[in-house]
Amino acid sequence: MEKTNWVKPHLTLLTSGQIEQIHHYALQILSRTGVRVDSEPVRELLKKRLGAGALREKIVQFPAEVVDWALAAAPARIELFDRRGHPAFQLGDDALHFGIGVTTLFYQDPLSGELAPFARKHMQDMVRLGSSLSHYDVISTVGIVQDVPTPLSDLYGSLEMLVNTTKPLVLLVSDEGKFSSVLDLYEHLQGDLAERPFLLPYFNPVSPLVMNAGTVDKMRIAIERGLPVIFSNYSMAGASTPLTPAGTLALLMAELLAGLTISQIIKEGAPIMLGMLPVFFDMKAMVNFYDPQSILLNLACAEMMVHYHLPHCGTSGSGTGWGADLIAADTYWMNSLTYSMSSGGLAPFVGDTLGSKVFSPNTVVYVHEMIDQTRRLVDGFELDDQHAVLEEIDRIGAGGSFLTAPSTLKRYKSGYYPSPVFPRWSMEKWQAAGRPSAAQVLGEYTAALISKSSAPDDYDQLMAKGEKFIARVAA
Repeated sequence: MEKTNWVKPHLTLLTSGQIEQIHHYALQILSRTGVRVDSEPVRELLKKRLGAGALREKIVQFPAEVVDWALAAAPARIELFDRRGHPAFQLGDDALHFGIGVTTLFYQDPLSGELAPFARKHMQDMVRLGSSLSHYDVISTVGIVQDVPTPLSDLYGSLEMLVNTTKPLVLLVSDEGKFSSVLDLYEHLQGDLAERPFLLPYFNPVSPLVMNAGTVDKMRIAIERGLPVIFSNYSMAGASTPLTPAGTLALLMAELLAGLTISQIIKEGAPIMLGMLPVFFDMKAMVNFYDPQSILLNLACAEMMVHYHLPHCGTSGSGTGWGADLIAADTYWMNSLTYSMSSGGLAPFVGDTLGSKVFSPNTVVYVHEMIDQTRRLVDGFELDDQHAVLEEIDRIGAGGSFLTAPSTLKRYKSGYYPSPVFPRWSMEKWQAAGRPSAAQVLGEYTAALISKSSAPDDYDQLMAKGEKFIARVAA
């Protein structure tokens, strides 16, 4: 009997020579141009490790040997747990993990499409929605809660995240002064955050080549508390980075290696994952957008992280479109397909639209369906004697039917993709249903899913405890 042979698609972008070339470009930028570090305490740490000669006022130059040391010091894997301490998944393996987020200002109603300022109820509903959908492995900060006192927005938003799911969290805190308070809140509710980490704080530098004080100070706090962190940059090619993809890739990679080196100087062996959101800037419309070249840069970054033996945090293809529409689908499909066929990582920001200012629950549900299909594609198929069913073909012969063939009866429920959202209607059945648009069907399905999504069984206990904590902070 022939041994099972799986047919699986895989996408590779860079040659080994190109990987070395990108690394060389990044090291040149770090050793010659340097990066600006705005945090005085962090500059003092760097001065002790690199020597005074590496600093010109706020500009820090990183020698290649120190970057190499940092690459060797950082762990290749990060194990994440759910907030109840059960193993969730490992970052740095070959799998691709998705999540919903990120810090939007408005919420788009799934039925009417109307926009509303992002509120606590929206955070509650969206965290529960993401928690109910199996292909989302993490919940990222969905929006900035605006129906509470502004100084308490991050605390209330973070509380809603924790109590409405047990999945791992990617945390973004908009008010830099509240970062420690949010971690204190989580420790108050969950105990030691470092023992079985379910929390991944997310930090961005400011391109080009600025390690702003808020980013590196918060990163230092998280690392000193023993938390794994995400360090990811955000380009606007043609504005904050060069318009050429090679220039953007070199500059962003230099920033990532600078962030990595800083993290290891803060604490050798600190778990960190690196990534980039490589968008372009439309100088006529004055908006940012994902170009097909952005997708290539995401894949290039993923392959660089494999080379470095580091976990990768990439783009989700989010922010485009005017909701869950054809424009958004264009980028989401490109990103999901290509990223799924690459070396894996974390894509934590599904759901935002209209330039990342608005959160669309319909997009969350639609992309969940997309992830389902891309995983089916990446899983491939078996090519062997058993699955070729040659004897069956021979028995049925020319002009026959496979409707009742043994292979059909055995596999008809799993042999092709059944959409939970969109029914496969004939023209007549669609007309009888009132000729609904796909967008209408998606919105109604999403609204029903939101209404059914529930909180974990410890919601009341944790919410009451968290509300008391925030009340003390506010007093």
